[in-house]
Amino acid sequence: MRVALVHNHYQQRGGEDQVFAAEGELLEAHGHQVTRYTAHNDQVSALGRLALARTTVWNAAAARELEALLRRERVQVAHFHNTLPLISPAGYYAARAAGAAVVQTLHNYRLLCPAATFYRDGHVCVECSGRAVPWPAVAHGCYRGSRAASAVVGGMVAAHRLLGTWSRAVDVYVTPTAFTRDRYVADGFPAERVVVKPNFLPADPGVGAHDGGYALYVGRLAPEKGVATLLEGWRRVGARLPLKVVGSGPLEPLLAAPPPGVEWLGQQSRERVLALMRDATVLVFPSEWFETFGLGIVEAFATGLPVVASRLGVIPELVRDGETGWLFAPGDAADLAAKVALALADAERTRAIGRRGREEFEARYGAERNHALLMAVYEAALARAARR
Repeated sequence: MRVALVHNHYQQRGGEDQVFAAEGELLEAHGHQVTRYTAHNDQVSALGRLALARTTVWNAAAARELEALLRRERVQVAHFHNTLPLISPAGYYAARAAGAAVVQTLHNYRLLCPAATFYRDGHVCVECSGRAVPWPAVAHGCYRGSRAASAVVGGMVAAHRLLGTWSRAVDVYVTPTAFTRDRYVADGFPAERVVVKPNFLPADPGVGAHDGGYALYVGRLAPEKGVATLLEGWRRVGARLPLKVVGSGPLEPLLAAPPPGVEWLGQQSRERVLALMRDATVLVFPSEWFETFGLGIVEAFATGLPVVASRLGVIPELVRDGETGWLFAPGDAADLAAKVALALADAERTRAIGRRGREEFEARYGAERNHALLMAVYEAALARAARR
C-alpha cells in the first residue's frame, strides 16, 4: 500500500512524534511504500502573528505542496497526525484532491478543547465541550496562557466545524482509547467513522526481575500529571518503598527538597527508563487530567511491572483494578499510599499482577497486532473514499 504520513512536529519531542515515527517504521517493515510530509514548530518563530493565524486556519501553500507530493507518489492513504499550526486542515482537502483516502489520528482533544487537555486551574474542565465556538478557552487564555493564541486555535476549530471539515473531509478518525472516542462522538463527530486503535511498542523491552525494591514515576513534572499528589502520597509511604522520579517540568522546585525516600533522577533516555522499569516494584501513574493514552503504562506492562494509577478517564480502560494493577481516587494521596501498601503486602500477588500486565501487552500492544489494526483502518478509509 502507498501511504503518506503527515505530521507537524512539536518543539519538544513527545508522544505524538513517537507514534508518527513508530507507525512509519512499522509500515515500512511490512513492505508498504511510505512517504512523509512534515513541518516543525521551530519554523513558527519566523512567522508574524497574523501570518501564523492565517496559516493555522488554512495554509494554502502547504496544501499545494502536499497535493503535488501525493499525486507524484500516487498515494492511496494520507494519514495525518498533527496539523497545528503549519499544515492546517487544508491538508485534508489537498489529499482528497490528489485522490487519497484521509485518516486523522486524534492524539489529543484539540478539536474539542483549544488547550487539548480538558484541564484548567488545577482540575478537569469541559466548558468548551459541545460548543460551536469554544469561547471559554479564549476568555481563560487556555492555549499557551494567551487569549490571542486561544482565539486563533478556537477560531480554527469553529471555522472548520462551520465548513463541515470535521464531518466530511476525513474518511476515518483514529483514537487510541474508547474513552477518547466517546468524548469525540459525544461532541458530534460521526460515530461510524471514529475507530479505536491503541498505540503500541515497536520493540519488546523484555521482562525484568523487579528486584530493585523501589517504586517509579516517569513523566512530565506538571500539575496535571498528579506530581503533588505523588509526593504527598510518599510522605505516607515513607521508607517502606523508595520512589525514583524521572522527568522534568515546571514542578521541578518540588523535587529540590523531596520527602524522605524520594530520589529525583531528572530526564533519562528511553533505554534507561526501561531498565528502571525492569527493576522496579511498581510504576505510579497519578495523572489528574484526561489522558488520551498511557504509553508509560504499556511499557510497564511489557516489562511485567504492575501499575498503581488514578481512576480517571482512559486509565481504567488500560489498568484493570486488582488484575494488572491498582486504581486509586485521583488527587487522593492517602488512597494512593493505601494501594502502594497493597503491592507491598503480598509479593507473590504483586508478581502475578505483573505477569498479567505482560499478557495484556502481548495481546493488545505488540507491533504485529497493531499492523493488523492499522490495515483495517486504511481499508475502511479506502472503502469510504471509493464511495465518495
